[in-house]
Amino acid sequence: MNDKIIVTGGCGYIGSHTVIELIKNNYKVIILDDLSNSSEETLDRIEKITGKKPTFINIDLKDADITNEVFKSHKDAKAVIHFAAYKAVGESINNPLKYYQNNLYSLLNTLSSQIENGINNFIFSSSATVYGTPNKLPITERNETQRPFSSYGNTKKVAEEILDDLINSNATFSAISLRYFNPIGAHESGLIGELPSGTPNNLMPYITQTAVGIREKLMVYGNDYPTKDGTPIRDYIHVVDLAKAHVIAVKRLIHKKQETAFETFNLGTGNGFSVLDVIHTFESVTNSKLNYEIVERRAGDVPELYASTDLAKEKLGWTADKSLEEMIRSSWNWEQKLRNKTS
Repeated sequence: MNDKIIVTGGCGYIGSHTVIELIKNNYKVIILDDLSNSSEETLDRIEKITGKKPTFINIDLKDADITNEVFKSHKDAKAVIHFAAYKAVGESINNPLKYYQNNLYSLLNTLSSQIENGINNFIFSSSATVYGTPNKLPITERNETQRPFSSYGNTKKVAEEILDDLINSNATFSAISLRYFNPIGAHESGLIGELPSGTPNNLMPYITQTAVGIREKLMVYGNDYPTKDGTPIRDYIHVVDLAKAHVIAVKRLIHKKQETAFETFNLGTGNGFSVLDVIHTFESVTNSKLNYEIVERRAGDVPELYASTDLAKEKLGWTADKSLEEMIRSSWNWEQKLRNKTS
């Protein structure tokens, strides 16, 4: 087994897919997770897919002392990938303190613990929300970051500022911030996918839960945006493509290939699809009709967000491979297997 990697939030949606890719690349994975928005059953599913069960520690990263004790036990780790965060945009608007306490305390305790224990490589799970409402498309890493509309988004922006300050003060510490656009899809096995607690906040699980009969109808928030069909346009990326980028970033840090101590990369496809595009593609792929209703706009939604991925292609040698149809097909396969709808 090769180098040890600590993955916080490794039982979550993106974290679990990244753990799979790390294991496939012969890394030894230590998952730290409090299971607040995930399940320990994910560990068994990872083992079914990879043949290996990662080490799991149930931990609240908001507890500084316990966090440091865990890191002390794994000070031979080569890098940390930090996924642990609350991520429901709507909830963050209604309960901002919950998001600032969880997302920033867990980050600060993770950083402090890894520095104290000599683990000087860090990959941060960031978001396109740090760009706010962009004044130029496609969004490049040269776009200025702005105050995001949600507390969730602002925790990502503040986190990047914390990392910037830390790196300017610490000559041995290096980080890569990966700014995701809209991850969807599931592992090809149908064993791992997105399973939000309660009512989904993201489009794809809302679509699949509506199609399988868990939700009565899908709400489309607004059709009067200045876009081709009036619905918001986003850059959807398959979660496995996203996970593979994290493995590349780990190797870049461990082998000291970064050009600066703190690098940022957009992760998307560079293609924008509207909400109606996704709905109609789902109907085509699954040969079914979705029950949806156009309702009023949702606070904070911007008309268009899609990435320029040139920098990730140039510096990381990474591009997203999977099409929208493949993303949707894998999401539907996961949903059906989850609900025992397939033979």
